[in-house]
Amino acid sequence: MNARNDERHDPQPAVPHHAVAIIGGGQAGLSMSRCLRDHGIDHVVLERHRVGHAWREERWDSFCLVTPNWQCNLPGFPYDGDAPHGFMEKEAIVRYVEAFARSFEPPLREGVDVGGLRRRADGRFELTTSSGSLTADQVVVATGGYHTPVIPRLAERLPGDVMQLHSREYRNAASLPTGAVLVVGSGQSGCQIAEDLHLAGRTVHLCVGSAPRTARRYRGRDVVDWLADLGYYDMPVEQHPLKERVRAKANHYVTGRDGGRDIDLRRFALEGMVLHGRLDDLRGTHIRFRDDLATNLDQADAVAESIKDTVDRYIDKAGIDAPTEARYVPVWRPGSTALELDLRDAGITSVIWCVGYRADFRWIELPAFDGSGHPAHRRGVSAVDGLYFLGLPWLHTWGSGRFSGIARDAAHLAEQVTAKLGKASARPATVNEWALGS
Repeated sequence: MNARNDERHDPQPAVPHHAVAIIGGGQAGLSMSRCLRDHGIDHVVLERHRVGHAWREERWDSFCLVTPNWQCNLPGFPYDGDAPHGFMEKEAIVRYVEAFARSFEPPLREGVDVGGLRRRADGRFELTTSSGSLTADQVVVATGGYHTPVIPRLAERLPGDVMQLHSREYRNAASLPTGAVLVVGSGQSGCQIAEDLHLAGRTVHLCVGSAPRTARRYRGRDVVDWLADLGYYDMPVEQHPLKERVRAKANHYVTGRDGGRDIDLRRFALEGMVLHGRLDDLRGTHIRFRDDLATNLDQADAVAESIKDTVDRYIDKAGIDAPTEARYVPVWRPGSTALELDLRDAGITSVIWCVGYRADFRWIELPAFDGSGHPAHRRGVSAVDGLYFLGLPWLHTWGSGRFSGIARDAAHLAEQVTAKLGKASARPATVNEWALGS
């Protein structure tokens, strides 16, 4: 009896505890880990899949960065290859992120899915994971903001024999059935996938929305180089003319493919790509488009030219000796574009939805969100004491969602974490020192 009583009252195994839990082991979570390691702070990194998963498994075969390699500047691990002005392809991106992880051996637990985050009565955070529960004094959510692929409900009206997939499922033209392809959405993914199919010789129909574009190069340099010199990637969201609204703004479409070039939809039209306005309605095989193709193309060109205007003013003011360059002249304009299309008549056998992602933070049971379900924060610091976000687009600057700005954001949050823990630590490395690889 005594033995049974003792067994009944044995204490439960202690729940693992860390000073900081980082949720997400992509470039953002790994950057946070590197910064916390430099501060000597106990932490764990929880990654649902394995390092580099999104780049490896959720990009098409010809995918490459649209920003030059010199902007890849993770903490203590700047790009050191022989093509700083090139554009890393998919496999090279994976190798870069994996090498970054190996460079400091983070306390990483791969294959661990976090399904719940809440605050306990004792003030600690509790994380419910696929490998059991753990607690932490502070938590950094570094899962980004692209969680659930968006496919509009009207897609349900398409015939069952038409293949449908989201942009993250597309790999190459050969993986699609024979026939024409309808690409819905003209952001970076939509335009690049349309180009990939077009170059493979497929007939492509593209629904063109309001995403802006930019020239790849202008007056002797990559446009990204000019914008970096102008400080655009360092501008805090509070100083941007659009303020908080910039976080919902689409990025400019351009490509780093084959060394980098413009994406000119008008030229694609001359070469046989069929351009339409926004998708308006879909019933069976019958599709209706909005009458906004000309407007959308003109607005995209206007943004590209306005960027050139900004570069021209900078060159003139700084007295830079840069070659002059003729401005863009549209090579094609839509005529009386048909606003209706029958899939069967057009030979369309597959549809690729390139309309983005939806953030999903429902697993976080804390009052840290705005009315749209997005994290409410100031430079990654949420209103919930001890909870932080990292890797979101425009978390602090335009570079925040890119390889170029993560180091600065992670360093800032590491300082906040350190201050809260009350840890005495040596002076942390600055972002400039990391950029020099010191």
